[in-house]
Amino acid sequence: MQIRTRLLTGILLITASLTAVACGGSGTGPGQPAASAAPAASAVPDQPGRVTPLIVGHRGAPGYRPEHTLASYELAARMGADYIEADAVPTKDGVLVNRHEPEIGGTTDVASHPEFASRKTTKTLDGTPTTGWFTEDFTLAELKTLHAVERLPDVRQHNTIYNGLYQVPALQEYLDLAKRLSGELHRQVGVYIETKHPTFFRAQGIDVDKLLVDTLNQNGLNTPDAKVFVESFETNLKQLHDQLKVPLVQLIDSTGAPADWVAAGDKRTFADMIKPAGLAEVAKYAQAIGPDKTLIIPTDPAGNPGQATTLVTDAHQVGLKLHPYTFRNENQFLPADLRSSANPDDYGKAIDEDIRFFKLGVDGIFTDNTDTGLVARAEYLQQH
Repeated sequence: MQIRTRLLTGILLITASLTAVACGGSGTGPGQPAASAAPAASAVPDQPGRVTPLIVGHRGAPGYRPEHTLASYELAARMGADYIEADAVPTKDGVLVNRHEPEIGGTTDVASHPEFASRKTTKTLDGTPTTGWFTEDFTLAELKTLHAVERLPDVRQHNTIYNGLYQVPALQEYLDLAKRLSGELHRQVGVYIETKHPTFFRAQGIDVDKLLVDTLNQNGLNTPDAKVFVESFETNLKQLHDQLKVPLVQLIDSTGAPADWVAAGDKRTFADMIKPAGLAEVAKYAQAIGPDKTLIIPTDPAGNPGQATTLVTDAHQVGLKLHPYTFRNENQFLPADLRSSANPDDYGKAIDEDIRFFKLGVDGIFTDNTDTGLVARAEYLQQH
């Protein structure tokens, strides 16, 4: 009964403080929080020697707003996320904008713009032929004529009511938003930036790493005390290690290999990267890893979870922190034992999954549902 009471209290503290989000938001949908969850997040004081896991708003708060929009970022921050994550891809005129991928057919209304029909093309993105519209073929001004749409409309139909309301933000707008909200919320809202597909862009003569380093320098964010993480699925982090003073995070997929290794003919894979020797190599240039969560608790084809691997311990032994991805509320993204029904889009026992990983000692999580992560963290800290 005490556990249920604490969970209910955490949820009520979050939902009781809801307000409409700025950036053109039109309020909340059913059960969708939109304001600071700081009371629930800070309900348990820090204790010496205890790790308080970070809650990273993955692409903002895409469980409630279309991803990589200022509205999504602001919602995550107001809920109480420690960091809001953004993916950075370039425009034709050399400006970094926030999209998960350079191809924007699935996250904007570009297909409905006849003036851009001729821009549709096929490119080989990290070895995979991909057809659509690519940010590097548009100027920033042209991208600003587009509007974001929900990437997973069949899963998050409630998010489709926001289609067409929000523009594609420039990375600078995201940084400005984090700065403004830090002042307004009286706490530092961290930024967590992924340098996307550097090998793909380098082949087109675009140095996304330089664009990112220049932007951080211009904003005074390339300092050891800045609340910034920079992440990548490639080992371009080795070069960034010499240019950036902020912590670097090596992302690690459950399959395949870093695109720069593939391009160079290196036969190693992500599986090699999580071996003790691979982690020791990562620790030479990065401070953390961001592994697919199934590399920590694997699942079989039916979604049944297996025994936890030694990845958390192995990473910690070489001084690396772990921020696994991606935690989501819907059944289809949860292990089979935590699903609530046969409907893949129903919410399952997401709080339980978050706590399961906190108990294993992860140092943070990427989540689409910041409020869920905060309630889970509060409950975990109450228990420990």
